[in-house]
Amino acid sequence: MSELRKIIIDDIEVEVDPALTLIQACEQAGIEIPRFCYHERLSIAGNCRMCLVEVVGGPPKPAASCAMQVRDLRPGPEGQPPVVKTTSPMVKKAREGVMEFLLINHPLDCPICDQGGECDLQDQAMAYGVDFSRFREPKRAVDNMDLGPLVGTAMTRCISCTRCVRFITEVAGMPELGQTGRGEDAEITSYLGQTLDSEMQGNIVDLCPVGALTSKPYAFTARPWELTKTESIDAMDALGSSIRVDTKGREVMRIMPRNHDGVNEEWLSDKSRFAWDGLRRQRLDKPYIRENGKLRPASWGEALSAAASAMKSGKVAGLVGDLAPVEAVYALKELVEGQEGVVECRLNGAKLPAGNRSAYAGTASIEDIDSAKAIMLIGTNPRSEAPVLNARIRKAWLAGANIGLVGEAVDLTYDYAHLGTGRDALRQLFDMNPESAHGKDTIVIVGQGALTSGGGKGVLADAMRYAEATQSKFMVLHTAASRVGALDVGAIANGGVEGALDGAAVVYNLGADEIDVPAGPTVIYQGSHGDRGAHRADIILPAAAWTEENGLFVNTEGRPQLAMRAGFPPGEAKENWAILRALSAELGATLPYDSLAQLRSKLVEDVPHLAAIDTVPENEWHPVEAGGEGSGEFGQSVTDHYLTNPILRASPLMGELQTNAQNRKTGKLAAE
Repeated sequence: MSELRKIIIDDIEVEVDPALTLIQACEQAGIEIPRFCYHERLSIAGNCRMCLVEVVGGPPKPAASCAMQVRDLRPGPEGQPPVVKTTSPMVKKAREGVMEFLLINHPLDCPICDQGGECDLQDQAMAYGVDFSRFREPKRAVDNMDLGPLVGTAMTRCISCTRCVRFITEVAGMPELGQTGRGEDAEITSYLGQTLDSEMQGNIVDLCPVGALTSKPYAFTARPWELTKTESIDAMDALGSSIRVDTKGREVMRIMPRNHDGVNEEWLSDKSRFAWDGLRRQRLDKPYIRENGKLRPASWGEALSAAASAMKSGKVAGLVGDLAPVEAVYALKELVEGQEGVVECRLNGAKLPAGNRSAYAGTASIEDIDSAKAIMLIGTNPRSEAPVLNARIRKAWLAGANIGLVGEAVDLTYDYAHLGTGRDALRQLFDMNPESAHGKDTIVIVGQGALTSGGGKGVLADAMRYAEATQSKFMVLHTAASRVGALDVGAIANGGVEGALDGAAVVYNLGADEIDVPAGPTVIYQGSHGDRGAHRADIILPAAAWTEENGLFVNTEGRPQLAMRAGFPPGEAKENWAILRALSAELGATLPYDSLAQLRSKLVEDVPHLAAIDTVPENEWHPVEAGGEGSGEFGQSVTDHYLTNPILRASPLMGELQTNAQNRKTGKLAAE
């Protein structure tokens, strides 16, 4: 960091890094500067001119504070610190003029605009504008674009800040938007009029400072002041992005990202942002019991007593689904192991060991990717498994990092060296020693595509050996939000899923909808949606979804995070841990906690690092011993990006997005 420099902003003397822009220096001094086009995570455009300030001793005109650095300021005649004014008459007049120009063509849509109440243009017109206009000419109008089912457009409202263009090009890496024309004819448009393809396109709705880009599914449903806002954690992938769930009554109306520099910065993938319509459909709202091949509604007492008598009939196997909070997994493990049964969470067949946190959570944090000089991806497609993490890898690539990939060649939105597709290519890395995959700040990221292949355990051993040889940090990219937490509490059976189900008379299925339970055993299904697990079930116990109960989730880097309750489950559905506690009493093996707080204190007693909420524990490095030789190609662990869990599969919007994605892959015939 270069030497700090003294400047005076509105009579406040501050010392700042000379590389900062004036708008950043003003923020450090606690002075607010209005802006439309400037955004700290995007490149500088300098085209809205709202952030004008007066530089004393500079040119006799206001300067754009977003495009001028502190090092560009000249000191006073006797070497005094440079002086910047943000409230002088010159600045006030300049801002009022800019606001007047911005509003020349902006329609008076506020009563019907979705951005009303959280609109930057409204707020800044109020704070920095004038209460009259000198323009009487007719307003121009622009045709709206069709950007697909997620982003609605009202381009007459556009103020040409180009935030959407810069985001989609720089962060998402899919240059699908651009600006054409000049002056009054300037227009934001999509390439050849196509719809957007990016898995992160919803972020341009947040970035738009006016109502030109809005959320199509949320349009005209609620106003921001009607919504109850709950800060929570996303469970649609294993990244654990920070989100805000906005509810109106019992309904989730929208999901927005929260800023968290360590995880998702301020971005959110589309399937996390728009999954909320799946929370309303296909819900299980009362217990069911199968009689004569058909499910019939039952009371809770009846269903719990049927489940208890079934569990007494033979070996019990517990299966942990992808959306289960740690508390529910822990309660299930205590309950099933109390009945001499086993619990298994690795439903995809990944060869991950219990107890060795460095092998299933790794030693790298997501933030380490920013400073990495080389990143080796093994059997993973981060663009479909965790789009926000992929954007972070792209950010490292833009900063000069070399990326290598062993696995299926796919479009990741950045360039990489493709080093092979399977286990043999991974072994050859030791012989090749490619410079592109070496360097001091190297990260090895292993995906589920590698760990579920034939030689899964050997792949993990090879990858950890390679990380050791290159002195790299190590990360395992999971695809299920519940997986790391379930591994932390030791929900693992010998022989994986097959070993757990072998000889089982009863299967207790805790929301596991990604697996087919074979015919034979009695299946007790506890979950929120009528998906594959419920179709196979003999007894159904309706549970809360992740937005309807307080729960602990551990993300792919091993960071424990709290998901908070934003609404209540429908009908007679109950919280996951409470169902298991009630069932334990019915079994005559009552679990020793009557509240979530008691359960958590017992959980933390057994797994102490879960108490450190929002911190990534340091894991001791324990390489895995090499497994069988094995070979073969690494597959894709996520084939249908938008349909990876029951909430997403219940969402009509996600079904439409998946269909669109498949149609784009197949391509059009010449006749079309």
